[in-house]
Amino acid sequence: MTENINASRVDDEVLVQRAYYKETAKLYDSLHVNANEKDEHYFALRFLEAAIDYYGIHSILDIGAGTGRVARYLKDRYPHLKIASIEPVNELREIGYAKGLSREELIEGDVLDIKFKEGEFDLVCEFGVLHHVKDPALAVKEMLRVSKIGIFVSDSNNFGQGSFWARSIKQLLNGLRLWGLADYIKTKGKGYSITKGDGLFYSYSVFNNYKQIRNQCHIHIFNTNPAGINPYRTASHVALLAIKK
Repeated sequence: MTENINASRVDDEVLVQRAYYKETAKLYDSLHVNANEKDEHYFALRFLEAAIDYYGIHSILDIGAGTGRVARYLKDRYPHLKIASIEPVNELREIGYAKGLSREELIEGDVLDIKFKEGEFDLVCEFGVLHHVKDPALAVKEMLRVSKIGIFVSDSNNFGQGSFWARSIKQLLNGLRLWGLADYIKTKGKGYSITKGDGLFYSYSVFNNYKQIRNQCHIHIFNTNPAGINPYRTASHVALLAIKK
C-alpha cells in the first residue's frame, strides 16, 4: 500500500492537492505520463481521436490538464484543432510551456468555475481529474455548460476496483445508498485519502455522474482497463463519451 502523507495541519483540501502537484511538478511527467504511455488514459485518447473524426470536432477544452499531455497529443495529430487546457497549478503549466504549449493553449483555471461562455467548445474532456474534485457534479455541470456537442470523461470507477468480494461489498453498499457512510468511516471522517502517488483524492466512480449526464446527452461507455461484461461491476477505469441530444 502506498504510504500516506500527513496533511493534518492543512484544512483546505484544494490547497492540499495543489501543494502536492506544486511539490512534485518536476516529477509529474515521469510519474503520470512518460512512465504510463500506454495507460488507461492513453487508451481513452485513442477513442477520443475517433470521436473527433466521427463528430467533426473543431475545438476542445481539456480540464485539469497537468503539463498539457492531452493538448500536446492532439496537436501532433490535429494541427488545425482549436484546443485550450486549464490547469490551476502554475508549476505544471510552466512545464507545459517548456514543452511547446502557448499561454493561450494552457491557461490558469478552475474546473468548478470555467471561465468560458456557454457552448464555446465543441467538446470538453477530462482525464483522471474528477476523482480529485470534491464536487464532481459541479465540474460535470461546468463541462456540459461550455460544450456544444458533448463531453469526454476518462476516470476511475471505485466500484470496479479490488477483489471480487471487495467489489461486491462496495456495490451492495452503494445499492443500499450506504456507500457515503462507509467511505466516511473508512476515511475517518475526512471523506478523502492522500497518497504519495496521487495526492489528495476522493472515492469516485464515473457512474456517480451517469444520471446527471444522461439528462442532456446520449452516452457511450467503455472500460479502459481489462474488465468483464459489466463495466460498473468489473472495470477499474472507465471512459464515457456523451453527445448532447
